[in-house]
Amino acid sequence: MNIKPIRTKADHRAALQRIEALWDAPAKSPEADELEVLSLLVEEYEKTHIAVPEVDPVNLLLHVMEARQLTRKDLEPYIGSRARVAEILNRMRPLSLEMIRRLSTGLALPADLLIAGYELKQAA
Repeated sequence: MNIKPIRTKADHRAALQRIEALWDAPAKSPEADELEVLSLLVEEYEKTHIAVPEVDPVNLLLHVMEARQLTRKDLEPYIGSRARVAEILNRMRPLSLEMIRRLSTGLALPADLLIAGYELKQAA
């Protein structure tokens, strides 16, 4: 086991390749230990070097709708009327706390992603 700090993109790629090779290592083996240490190093490198974009609640809802093949009508139990769903998805109105609670519970979405602020469109 020759483990060193991850300092560059090349080091990161190499560590990911090694992790993939070790993925099925038997528990409590030297390979499993190497996998655990490499995973921690990769996690730390990614925290400091790879920016994760903020999740926009409306984009999250649109993504979930597409992934789960949901329609706007499917969101009505969580958001309200057809008009209210349209207002939310068209960024004319923000999600309320109650909507966030219902979406989080009903669709198993992380509430912390739904509470993020986002820009609304101005009424014409």
